[in-house]
Amino acid sequence: MGSPLRVGIAADLRPEPPPPGVGPDDRFEEYDSPRTVEAIAAALAARGHAPRFLGGGRAFLQAVLGDPPDLVFNLAEGSGTRSREAHVPAVCEMLGIPFTGSDPLTLAAALDKSVAKRLVASAGLATPRGWVVESRADLSGLDLRFPLIAKPLREGSSIGIRRGSRVEDRAALEAAVDRLLEDYAEPVLVEEFCEGPEFTVAVLGEGPRAAALGVMEIVPRAGSLREFVYSVEVKRNWREEVLYRVPPDRPAEVVLAVEELAVAAARVLGCRDLSRIDVRTGSDGRPCFLEANPLPGLAPGTSDVVILAERVGIPYAELIDRVVLGALSRGRAARARGVVEVTCAAQ
Repeated sequence: MGSPLRVGIAADLRPEPPPPGVGPDDRFEEYDSPRTVEAIAAALAARGHAPRFLGGGRAFLQAVLGDPPDLVFNLAEGSGTRSREAHVPAVCEMLGIPFTGSDPLTLAAALDKSVAKRLVASAGLATPRGWVVESRADLSGLDLRFPLIAKPLREGSSIGIRRGSRVEDRAALEAAVDRLLEDYAEPVLVEEFCEGPEFTVAVLGEGPRAAALGVMEIVPRAGSLREFVYSVEVKRNWREEVLYRVPPDRPAEVVLAVEELAVAAARVLGCRDLSRIDVRTGSDGRPCFLEANPLPGLAPGTSDVVILAERVGIPYAELIDRVVLGALSRGRAARARGVVEVTCAAQ
């Protein structure tokens, strides 16, 4: 692996218990638990590195200015703006500190589901037709076919996506949009609902070297597949709600089409090191891009990417090691091209 590194872990921790206040109960769903940070630190230490927790936001900024690490392992979701996931990597770029994962542009673009869909569609990849709604009045121009699904435009981890997010008529749609606008204070993406099987694909690497680590199908244990929503309630209780099939119990050509779509979308969006691409087939059987997560959850034993990796024979410590190796390889390639990094010191 090379010389041991001082690795700083950038992450925003989920408050336990959540502080009282106004807002939906999933508002901290994206944030990590101390258990996840400890597991990553243990994996890094097992490879001889010296990990330390840097936090997120201002705490992260103060830590890297005071004692910059050799590498930042980035999990930080950020807060406050639609570019929040880009905050930590933007600081790292400005200070010349190598970091794992995607760059600020990719993180900002992927968080906005409409931007990500437009970029993917511009490359000729299939994605459900959608409409961005900033107020109920915007529904007057809606030209989509029911059933539809409504979700917050700029959230991850299924935040705002509930069992009732799939709607079959105008009244239900208006109620769903009203709830989302009130709870999340951001635009709502309304999409035509894909009624076929749902998949998630872990993609390792970047650019031409990006490749699928594996494809996982999310299968509801009960109810109709046509109505299944991979909601926040399902994810919280996944052992009872769904089966994760790796590889999927589908024809080889279907799985290959899902994999190819996911890898192509990751390349279009510029995802690096490790990303997760969500795909679902429509009523015609064609795989469609739903969204990309270039900052996938890494909770041991529970996050989709971790479960998928374990099912294809990659233990947790090796998965973390592959992410680090990707970042280090990128740094070596930049130096070989003669890229000069300039760090601006405070005067």
